[in-house]
Amino acid sequence: MNTNPNYQQGQLHWDGVSLANLAETYGTPLYVYSRRTLETAFRSYDDALAGMPHLICYAVKANGNLAILNTLARLGAGFDVVSGGELARVIAAGGDPRKVVFSGVGKTAEEIRYALAQDLVFNVESEAEFDLLAELARRSGRTARISVRINPNVDPHTHPYIATGLKENKFGVTPKTARTIYRQAAALPFVDIIGVDAHIGSQITTLSPFLKAFERLLAFVDELAAEGIAVSHLDIGGGLGVSYRDETPPTPAEYLHALRQRLGSRRLTLVVEPGRSLVAQAGLLLTRVLRLKRTPVKNFAIVDAGMNDLLRPSLYGAWHPIQAVTQREGKPERWDIVGPICESGDFIGKDRTLHLQTGDLLAVGLSGAYGFALSSNYNARPRAAEVMLSKGQAFLVRQRESIADLWRGESLLPKKSHNLIYP
Repeated sequence: MNTNPNYQQGQLHWDGVSLANLAETYGTPLYVYSRRTLETAFRSYDDALAGMPHLICYAVKANGNLAILNTLARLGAGFDVVSGGELARVIAAGGDPRKVVFSGVGKTAEEIRYALAQDLVFNVESEAEFDLLAELARRSGRTARISVRINPNVDPHTHPYIATGLKENKFGVTPKTARTIYRQAAALPFVDIIGVDAHIGSQITTLSPFLKAFERLLAFVDELAAEGIAVSHLDIGGGLGVSYRDETPPTPAEYLHALRQRLGSRRLTLVVEPGRSLVAQAGLLLTRVLRLKRTPVKNFAIVDAGMNDLLRPSLYGAWHPIQAVTQREGKPERWDIVGPICESGDFIGKDRTLHLQTGDLLAVGLSGAYGFALSSNYNARPRAAEVMLSKGQAFLVRQRESIADLWRGESLLPKKSHNLIYP
């Protein structure tokens, strides 16, 4: 099924909706999401694990819009969260807390107390975290359901900022430390051992790192079983990449089939935590060309979306496909698509071949993951609106921030303080 935007009479449409009309109605910059594309991506995981116990836990950090979370909750998804705020979002969107796994190296005592009340599974990332979690569970009279995150020391061959499974990364614990935690947990009446967890990174485009990590997890599970410590779920994390440009990642079906083969006869619930591979293709960013600037060495198309709206190109040197919303006749030129932010690193794409005029709309593809989620108010710019397409209709799922929103919660000093002189 083709879920990509397509041209109809020279105008780019998505799911039967004109992107130009969306820009006219809601303004730009504008994030646009396709419910159909999102649901198709989720089912590609869910169908591949049919017939065995499993849970697809969407990684909320990729995009936490309530409409996206609610769409996935309706499909039966679980969720992977890394903060109390993400957990609250999931609950507000109708997600089932018992289908939530709580990851992250810096869980606060307040977040842990809140999460204990939701009866979710904690992916424990250190001995110190386990000690705090166990003590808070004891004090509250609740049971902490845990899975320990193993750092398998596997190179995912991805950008170093999004590699999480190497021994020099801050995430997880060594198998030796994990065994110590499990032994302590097995002796505590207020701790319930649920599973084993790993996550080696993001935007991984080959199977071998996943399989190497999975085999190490399976060996660890077998070692625990030999000690009489049983687990019921095995969480392999997320990280499956998408094709932004010319990458050729495995499909979810290929990936999960390989995991099922290696799981063998073990009676474990398989938990996977996809983020990018569910929402990247389900979102695009609409931006308008403010002006064209030609210099002796470069042509710049200055657009109204900046690095505060889409940080990935500036942060990672990431490449996103860029299409003109209106097809034009004539010879195209090479352009750097740059934003209005006062930084030389503010760009959406470089050396793109396009036929452009001032006022044209551009669609920046594969922006559903880590697009709005990484956006900010840098340069005192309100964050973009978000729209979701469903069955040929557009629904505003986040209002555009106003100028007044920029200082909500701030305050001036009292007038009497103006006369104070520092010594």
